[in-house]
Amino acid sequence: MKLQAWVEMVETESLEETRKIPGFHDEPLSGRRRDQRSIRLSRSYRGIYEIHDDEVGELVSVEEVSKHDY
Repeated sequence: MKLQAWVEMVETESLEETRKIPGFHDEPLSGRRRDQRSIRLSRSYRGIYEIHDDEVGELVSVEEVSKHDY
């Protein structure tokens, strides 16, 4: 699973730069999850994360890691 690699890249590079990496398949979600985004951690697992902005800056929180059915 690539969760640790994704977290390290977000911390060192930035979320914007990490989104550009095609292997993570970073995409916005819709419906009841419209404020969340999805990343592919492996062929079978994906992570769901949210972005929170406040006066200090941007906070990214991983909300869920789950097995994904294709």
